[in-house]
Amino acid sequence: MKIETKTIHAGVSPDPVSGAIMTPIYQTSTYVQEAPGKHKGYEYARTQNPTRDALQNNLAALENARFGVAFSSGLAAVDAIIKLLSPGDEVIASNDLYGGTYRIFRKIFEKYGIRFHFTEMAETEDIRKLINKNTRLIWIETPTNPMLNIIDIKAVCGLARERGIRTVVDNTFASPYLQNPMDLGADMVMHSATKYLGGHSDVVLGAVLCSDEALAEALYFIQNSSGAVPGPQDCFLVLRGIKTLHVRMDRHCENGRAIAAFLKNHEKVEKVYWPGFSDHPKHQVAAAQMRDFGGMISFTLKGNRFEDAHKVLSNTKLFALAESLGGVESLIGHPASMTHAAIPKEEREKSGVVDSLIRLSVGIEHKDDLIADLEMALGKL
Repeated sequence: MKIETKTIHAGVSPDPVSGAIMTPIYQTSTYVQEAPGKHKGYEYARTQNPTRDALQNNLAALENARFGVAFSSGLAAVDAIIKLLSPGDEVIASNDLYGGTYRIFRKIFEKYGIRFHFTEMAETEDIRKLINKNTRLIWIETPTNPMLNIIDIKAVCGLARERGIRTVVDNTFASPYLQNPMDLGADMVMHSATKYLGGHSDVVLGAVLCSDEALAEALYFIQNSSGAVPGPQDCFLVLRGIKTLHVRMDRHCENGRAIAAFLKNHEKVEKVYWPGFSDHPKHQVAAAQMRDFGGMISFTLKGNRFEDAHKVLSNTKLFALAESLGGVESLIGHPASMTHAAIPKEEREKSGVVDSLIRLSVGIEHKDDLIADLEMALGKL
């Protein structure tokens, strides 16, 4: 089944009671049992919910995985993955990743004895030199947030498998429509479904997908025991959003391509970060593991002055100044003071998150209007 068809049909079916074509919102906290221990597969809504089950099955199908585990947010999904580890275990992660992921690694889990190493992952040798007997997990984010670096998923997963180390890929920026890490060897794929999967900036939700049954059971145990589960209304909204994922992503990519080209040729712009450019350091890797290059773009301004970035950020009309990404509307943000403020300035700047860096989540509006909006804001400099 092609992914365009999976978005609409995989894991869902008409309601057997009414024939409703849309998955019902099972807004209940508990389920009546015929006798103690005799029920219809549902006991308590933290543990199971039919709306959540439909979403989990749909997400698993999109990522070519066997199991899906949904959480109340992307960070709750991150939290669950790290809870698979024990004190003394070590994790290797990119030095360019979402600030919230960095924060939960360093501020929450380090104090429980889990050690994190952050490195560039442009070459597998950068990872190999950090592997030791305590390494249990390699955390891959590609394209990275916000520098749009590309990591070779197949190469990293191959290295990890040789050493008996699990890998997880944060696939939020690409979505399952553009990239399927499980097909490239990943053990787990995680999503902030708040972003492209939901697609309408109206829900917060996360998910982990995998194919190993024992791993899935461990994640389900954490999901139930820790209780960071999404409500049925949220699951319904993400299911609804997924049904248009393919058509939205096509427009995100089309608009992203046009805006990246516009910015690259603008006299006030120093550098544009977008993996679709042939001169991107890992363009060929991106072309091999992605179906298209997405609608996320970052760029810096000449002079690298925060004041200039502030002026651009404050003068767009269609690009809304807000955190998050992946919605139908275009967003503009300042990673250094917004999404990545939790990372110390010195570490931010090592990975390229300087004061003039601006991140765009290109929506599905008409590209000419979006370009005109950026032209107007840049004209204020």
